[in-house]
Formats: sequence, C-alpha cells, structure tokens
Amino acid sequence: MHSVDRLDRAILRALRRNGRLTNLALAQEVGLSPSACLRRVQILEQNRVIRGYTALVAGPGTDEVHVVIVRISLERQTEEVLNRFEAEVLKHPEIRECYLMTGEEDYLLRVEVGGAGDYERVHKEILSSLPGVLRINSSFAIRSVL
Repeated sequence: MHSVDRLDRAILRALRRNGRLTNLALAQEVGLSPSACLRRVQILEQNRVIRGYTALVAGPGTDEVHVVIVRISLERQTEEVLNRFEAEVLKHPEIRECYLMTGEEDYLLRVEVGGAGDYERVHKEILSSLPGVLRINSSFAIRSVL
C-alpha cells in the first residue's frame, strides 16, 4: 500500500475540488514541478488511491442535483439475496454509490435526483422494487462540505 504524505494529500484535495485540473495547474497549486506532480498522480492511480474520475451531472430538467443518502435493510443476508440486490442496483444510474455495510442497515446508497418529486419516483419505481428490500430509510443532504 502506498503511504500518502502531505504532498499527496494536497494533490487529492485539489483533485476533489476540480478533477479536471491540468497537470500544470495542479503542480502550481501544490508547489511541485509538473513532472514530479505527474509522477505522484500516476503512483496514486496505480496504487488505487485515486480510483477514477467522474462528472457530476444534473438530473433531467434541473440545474441542481439533490443528494439523498438511503439506508437499506434486506429481508435476509444470504449470498443469493445480496448478489441479486447488487446486480439490480447497477442497472440504475440514479444510484451513484452503493456500499455493503456493517451495523443496522445492510446497504448505504448515494442517490442523485432532481428534487423531492424526482426522489418520490425513484423510491416508488426503483428502490421499493429492489430484490429483498425490507426497509428504506432516506435523508436529503443539505449541502456538501467536502
């Protein structure tokens, strides 16, 4: 595993704010030469500290994306139920992240919607129909801190 130092953390912070920074701009921001910065980014990618880059896309007909954190409890935690649930989650682009959890809930999802009405549709048409779902607990994010 790659040991992340102060400069790596500065690179990661800058890329979290703007994943489209050019290497030159990133190097200037963190105080490295472009070649040293590029090497560090490549090492972070190779060691899967940086696992990819993404675009945050607004939902249809809206300029704003609302994030909903959804906690899902399943009827059972058998391998078959978990596999069916995960396979179905992958089919829905509104579900941006999905984590198998320890604790009271089985899964934590990050869902992006255009607003409360759009989330109602996602809840009725998608979340409620996922295989093995016993309970759905949802919270709208107020704002992003990071």
